[in-house]
Amino acid sequence: MSQPVRYPSASGRDVGGALSVPAGDAKAPALVLIQEWWGLNDHMRAYADRFAAEGFVTLAVDLYDGAVAADADEASHRMNHLDWPGALDHLAGAIAYLGAHPRSTGAVGVTGFCMGGALTLAAACSLPGIRAAAPFYGLPASFDAAKVEAPILMHVANRDGWVTPAKAEALAASLRAAGKQVSLHFYEADHAFMNMARPEVYDAGCAAEAWARTTAFLHDKLGR
Repeated sequence: MSQPVRYPSASGRDVGGALSVPAGDAKAPALVLIQEWWGLNDHMRAYADRFAAEGFVTLAVDLYDGAVAADADEASHRMNHLDWPGALDHLAGAIAYLGAHPRSTGAVGVTGFCMGGALTLAAACSLPGIRAAAPFYGLPASFDAAKVEAPILMHVANRDGWVTPAKAEALAASLRAAGKQVSLHFYEADHAFMNMARPEVYDAGCAAEAWARTTAFLHDKLGR
């Protein structure tokens, strides 16, 4: 089960998240898990535990400093008012924390859902130390493909009015044009199809397929 942890951001701010480690005491690759717009809730902690069970030292970051949105209006407000440079500063600290963790091999990847997917891509083109990035249905407001160093695995729903297939294709094309490694997969599903806590959009088949692709990709790029 995940446990609360505190660590410094890149600028030295005290920030936190939930850490979940694989069983045993062997070193393992590490993963930063970035929340949806709801916050660091039980659903995100469950995913941290799932990634840990797959063999990753997983840190689910808390970008809302303990707050969790009660409904979509609050979630939208919190996401739209998020300090993105501050969030990236937090993520840089999370990467450093995992890189130095005694259970970590030092190989760190990043993944996230919705808002967290957008921040995964933003981190991939602005933060050092990332060995693999796997965003789920998220796109940042700005993106510089030339600055990306890590391979990227993108998951996008065909029925998504925000992260549309066309927008995702355009971002992937910019990465390919810059000579970067990117894989883009589409799913016959709605936005947030990985969210088991939302039965109105969760798609078990698509989620299983995306999960298998993601864990295989992360093990390939980060090791075991």
